[in-house]
Amino acid sequence: MAVIVNRETCIGCQACVSACPFQAIEMRDGKAVITDKCTVCGACIPVCPVEAMYREAAGRSSVSDSNAFRGVWIFIEHEENRIKNVSLELLGEGRKLADTLGEPLEAVVIGRQAEWMAKEAFESGADKVYLIEGLEFENYNTDCYANAFVGLSRAYKPSAVLIGATGNGRDLAPRIAAQLETGLCADCTGLDIDPETRLVIWTRPAFGGNIMADIICPDHRPQMGTVRPNVFKAPVRNTGRTGEIVRVAYRAKPEDMRVKLVDTIRICAGGVNIEEADIIVSGGRGMGKPENFRAIRELADVLGGAVGASRAVVDAGWEPVMHQVGQTGKTVGPKIYFACGISGAIQHLAGMSSSDLIIAVNKDPDAPIFQVADYGIVGDVMEILPLLTEAFRTVKAARK
Repeated sequence: MAVIVNRETCIGCQACVSACPFQAIEMRDGKAVITDKCTVCGACIPVCPVEAMYREAAGRSSVSDSNAFRGVWIFIEHEENRIKNVSLELLGEGRKLADTLGEPLEAVVIGRQAEWMAKEAFESGADKVYLIEGLEFENYNTDCYANAFVGLSRAYKPSAVLIGATGNGRDLAPRIAAQLETGLCADCTGLDIDPETRLVIWTRPAFGGNIMADIICPDHRPQMGTVRPNVFKAPVRNTGRTGEIVRVAYRAKPEDMRVKLVDTIRICAGGVNIEEADIIVSGGRGMGKPENFRAIRELADVLGGAVGASRAVVDAGWEPVMHQVGQTGKTVGPKIYFACGISGAIQHLAGMSSSDLIIAVNKDPDAPIFQVADYGIVGDVMEILPLLTEAFRTVKAARK
């Protein structure tokens, strides 16, 4: 695909020159000329008063020209001057994919003043960082970020793109895929490379979590997917590691930004953020009634952890949805995960199976949760939890 200028109808008004965010249009002999900086973003087309500019379709980026696409890209999501953990996790897993393919691992950083993120990306495994900076990128904006990413992708042609399945990531990824006319596998929990085809194998739960589906994108590029947070572990940072920074000039036009951030309202959920917690104490339907969740909260407080819940508990209104762990809730990967009164349905396991240590408490000795637990306690949770809480409280007091 390319942008074409009809030199016979072009009147040399230069409207397209000022509209191009990549400075890819020059005036020669009174006519507009598209240079090799063009990313086919199309910003110049609607501003032409005589309709002298148009896209020449060459079809989507198909497997026949896939050799032109190279590199595994990770979108670096950030908030309040901090990189989201899922982006670091993807750098670690993306490093494995890139090494298997023999291709570079490259990060995309978009922000107001974002060079500080490049350092952390390099130390977490990136070989190269594409950096787009500007006032309009201070906060995430759907159109602004999507258009910048699409232009960048058309210019540098990545083979695969990984984006965290966060709120913003789930908003951004499908818009990029739609503009690039490629596929997108959402909410992945596994990544691999097929040794024969060299295609990315995207693994995700399907049919309500009853099966794990392996999905490929054989015909179009880039291959794209969103990956749930806490599925993979963030790599150990290699302090001092550096790489190449490619600064990309991009100007977002105000009329292209259809969404405006008016204000940020913070909701105090109490306790620790479940996605960032090192220790999570989760309760399921086996807790019996909502009042019994007091025992869950007491153990979580003593351990300095967060409270989690199964979907059945959230659906019953015992706990708010922000505490839900599982396929339709949050994916977590704490150092210690307590599963109390949770049977171990596959939908719940999909959200916590990457925990370092799993401790299960259930009165049913045949509960599926014991198949994934490192330690299991068979018994009534309302008898066991107070004993655990008191034991941990005694240990903490002895250490003071």
